[in-house]
Amino acid sequence: MLLKLRRMREAPRFRPAANPAFRACNLLRNKHLASHDTTPQGAPRLAADVHLSSVEKYGETAAVQKKVLIVDDSPAEVKLMTSLLEKEGYWPVGLNDPKLVEEAIVHERPSVILLDIVMPDRNGYQVCRDLKGNAEFNSIPVIMVTSKGSASDKFWGEQQGADGYVTKPFTRDELLRAVRRFA
Repeated sequence: MLLKLRRMREAPRFRPAANPAFRACNLLRNKHLASHDTTPQGAPRLAADVHLSSVEKYGETAAVQKKVLIVDDSPAEVKLMTSLLEKEGYWPVGLNDPKLVEEAIVHERPSVILLDIVMPDRNGYQVCRDLKGNAEFNSIPVIMVTSKGSASDKFWGEQQGADGYVTKPFTRDELLRAVRRFA
């Protein structure tokens, strides 16, 4: 925390010419202030308002944005979710390759993961199961965002450890509600 002190400038005094009540009030105030003045003669006077300002005020540690890792093999879906989340103040990170999820998590440290199910090489169920089985990653909430909307798909996602489920096509509010719940 930085400490700033301001020098007090001598302000021009306003004195009404013939107002005895004002003069009496001023005398009492000045007498009271003089009795509490402990500054030595000739020392510069400091203003009574000392300003404390912290580093946060100047943006070095601005409000922490919540990172959201978006894992989907469709660049259009990643772009759509990215634009929706950026407008709400989140920091989205898109990933098109499900084989790189763990590496991306280590580098990005997201607050929540949005995960598609239907992807080549490694589907979302496998990714979710691997993440929830790993002690390093199991505390990160995983929200399935997929076109697979049947009750059995949702049940299977829950069995793999998914924390939330959003069915495509989704509305802006549905996606944001799920992200806010876990981020």
